[in-house]
Amino acid sequence: MNVTIDYTVPQITKITGGSLLNYHPDLPAPVYLSLDSRKIILPANTIFFAIKTAHHDGNTFIEALYTKGVRNFVTDERDIDIKTIPLANVILVNNSVHALQKMASYHRSQFYRLSNGEELPVIGITGSNGKTIVKEWLNQLLAPDYIIVRSPKSYNSQIGVPLSVLDINSSHTLGIFEAGISRSGEMKRLENVIKPTIGVFTNIGQAHDEGFTSRTQKINEKLKLFTHTNHLVFCADNYEIKNAVVAFSKKLKTKNNDIRLFSWGKKENFKLKLTRSTSKKRL
Repeated sequence: MNVTIDYTVPQITKITGGSLLNYHPDLPAPVYLSLDSRKIILPANTIFFAIKTAHHDGNTFIEALYTKGVRNFVTDERDIDIKTIPLANVILVNNSVHALQKMASYHRSQFYRLSNGEELPVIGITGSNGKTIVKEWLNQLLAPDYIIVRSPKSYNSQIGVPLSVLDINSSHTLGIFEAGISRSGEMKRLENVIKPTIGVFTNIGQAHDEGFTSRTQKINEKLKLFTHTNHLVFCADNYEIKNAVVAFSKKLKTKNNDIRLFSWGKKENFKLKLTRSTSKKRL
């Protein structure tokens, strides 16, 4: 995925907290941000973030991309030999994924309010399952009334979320982003990128149980996405979620964040009660 950006190399260096190993101010400013060496659109106008994953190391593609005309790189490889890419801008960061998240967080802050001064509504969705389908349902329902930016496909990871948020521009009047985590500590970073004003907790299941000490801990980690939201929608049929949400909202209230809860389920005392129709329609 290539994301359109409007930041200069010095600005990106400052935003990411990196340092310039090489800088050529006469080079064209980057227009695209890319993580995939196979999908470069305009090499001279692209900044490539070299990211290490369990299966790939983006740093191994830097020299080949330089040969193809890419002239802007972000890397966390401290042993990089800049002599092999002498005419490129090279930004060294501590962690390329964290640098990407810092970029997205800064970008999100530039669109915190709409042109009329009101807060840009952003829906953050998490849960073990159903994040993508809920996001698409909301998009279909709200599209007639809003100009929406949303996560493409299932971009809900530590890398997918910042790429999604970097798509926000001044024309948008609503954001819908999903966030998924596989271990403790990840959601805090995603919350700082999305900064949702409205939260949706779909459900809880067995997915990624191995990354947490208990189901309760996993729920509490996911709830961190809603630390600064104004509203939280959740399924209260699951007592673990309900109890965690209630405790979470009380904790936020002590910090002067009075989050409004909207529960749905099959019981009478929920805000939205779901019932199954028993009527038979005749053809």
